Amino acid sequence: MEVMHMADLLIDIVDVHKRYKVEKGPSVNALNGVSLSIKRNEFVCVVGPSGCGKTTLLNIIAGLESYDSGSVTMHGQPIIGPGPERGVIFQQYALFPWMTVEKNIEYGLKFIRKRDADGNEVRFTAEEKRELAHHYIKMVNLSGFENSYPKALSGGMKQRVAIARAYALNPEVLLMDEPFGALDAQTRAQLQEDLLRTWEKEKKTVFFITHDVDEAVLLASKVVIMSARPGQIKEIVDIDLPYPRTQATKMDETFMRYKNYIWDTVYKMYLEIPK
Repeated sequence: MEVMHMADLLIDIVDVHKRYKVEKGPSVNALNGVSLSIKRNEFVCVVGPSGCGKTTLLNIIAGLESYDSGSVTMHGQPIIGPGPERGVIFQQYALFPWMTVEKNIEYGLKFIRKRDADGNEVRFTAEEKRELAHHYIKMVNLSGFENSYPKALSGGMKQRVAIARAYALNPEVLLMDEPFGALDAQTRAQLQEDLLRTWEKEKKTVFFITHDVDEAVLLASKVVIMSARPGQIKEIVDIDLPYPRTQATKMDETFMRYKNYIWDTVYKMYLEIPK
């Protein structure tokens, strides 16, 4: 059994419960005693039946939703709201249509500070913001589109901008809620590989929600399987496949064993959901 050192622990979720009140109806028990420890530099994918509380859990970690009981901490400190150390990427890109690619990526930098040589918090200069934007534009393979507006971009390109914008803020953890769910298969496959390369280079912690078991096994260092509502963690599967990984990894026999096991576990839960 793996022993986690406290220095490796980034986010700790302990016995979290969340219930939604519904007007003129019974309340909905979304999370029922969820506990999960997320290590630094880990790539965690979460799968499970629709409505099992995956997005609720992500929103709680992001500080976008409250919870009824339990605790959620980062570096041992309670998460009580959004913060720049947690970058969020949704399925919908949420780009500003009146801003260019470069300006969309620069936008969040106006709200954060960096430390100068004397340790003082200072704003980013216009040139520093531009350099950071161009660095991450290159990282997500969008060089040449710096001055393009979102309306001129494909869905995959828009999601690349959203990813670059999140990375530009230098968060410790990326929270990604089905970021490739609306994309065609070819674009999705390319962005999966791009994300893997970026993660291996930048070594951010990633918490990634998906309905696609193939995607989860390809990306994750561990896959969290959640049960049908009320959401609980049914099982955590460590994915012992070497990085770097590509689409060719899906042909590996070990990949197929993980995929079949996780899919079988999730499918059985679908069958148990009352119709």
